[in-house]
Amino acid sequence: MTEPATNSKAALIAELNGLLADHFALFIKTKHFHWHVKGPRFRDLHLLFDEQALEIRDQIDLIAERVRKLDADTLTSLGAMTQHTKIKDQDNTALSAEDMIAELHSDNAALTDRIKAMKPLAEQAGDNATEGLLDGWTDMAEQRVWFLKSLLA
Repeated sequence: MTEPATNSKAALIAELNGLLADHFALFIKTKHFHWHVKGPRFRDLHLLFDEQALEIRDQIDLIAERVRKLDADTLTSLGAMTQHTKIKDQDNTALSAEDMIAELHSDNAALTDRIKAMKPLAEQAGDNATEGLLDGWTDMAEQRVWFLKSLLA
């Protein structure tokens, strides 16, 4: 592999590991909101947050396996996940339902932007398989953003 291709592959792997960390963090936050949401829309939001958390969780293994298929190592601990995620912690159990929705909307929108920014890296690395996966992950994240945004209207 030539040096530019090697550098592109290394950059892609770093971003895939960051995406892995973002999915772990977003999964935990979404489950936290699932467990702590209150108010008149409790049932609908409780179910929506769980549905979204499970979708995010299911992507974690796919991302990690993509890193391994690229003959690289994944992040291996909560500490490493914390260092590489762009998703901010949220420990408040008394947030309003509206604040939870707004925060998840913002986090999923940021995740969508991160995924979209990875497309050129995959292209530069000549990694068609990752490019294809990124399209699917973008669609799933955009759907979560759309659902959450619709609740804020």
